[in-house]
Amino acid sequence: MSDVLKTCEDRMKKTLAALEDGFSGLRTGRASAALFDRIRVDAYGNKSPVKELANISIPEARLVVIQPWDKALIGEIEKAIRASELSLNPSNDGKVIRISIPPLTGDRRKELVKQAKGQAEQARVAIRNIRRDGNDELKKLLKDSSITEDDESKTSADLQKLTDRYIGNVDKVVKDKEKEITEV
Repeated sequence: MSDVLKTCEDRMKKTLAALEDGFSGLRTGRASAALFDRIRVDAYGNKSPVKELANISIPEARLVVIQPWDKALIGEIEKAIRASELSLNPSNDGKVIRISIPPLTGDRRKELVKQAKGQAEQARVAIRNIRRDGNDELKKLLKDSSITEDDESKTSADLQKLTDRYIGNVDKVVKDKEKEITEV
């Protein structure tokens, strides 16, 4: 029984972590190194993340400075950023790439909030599916006489509490992201 709860909790943790990871890629009006986590650059015959090829710093709230360790890659990094879905316009001086993060328009903010809420709803559905899988496993154990009806009932109630807690965590994460997107 506790194995079922532990397995479900592990899966719920991964779902929450995946949501938070997905949120790090949503561009708010602020500069963030996490914006570049998904950008891959053609370097040395491989596709590598920007953070493995350069130092990313945020000297100001709306400015990102990317300093490649190998200056020969500056053009490839700039090209990868331009090709990304971030809609950013990098400029380089031969040594570093500077990216000014423009403020978000009202429509873009609404679109990002809608996207964040959609991702959060997917996470909630995934958590509920994990609960369903756990309950199915408990019913199977009960049918096989591996656990008693009381154990099944208690564990099922514990699984519901766990589900409620993780859905609450999703709600908090999406509320925080929504606040971050909408603040000017």
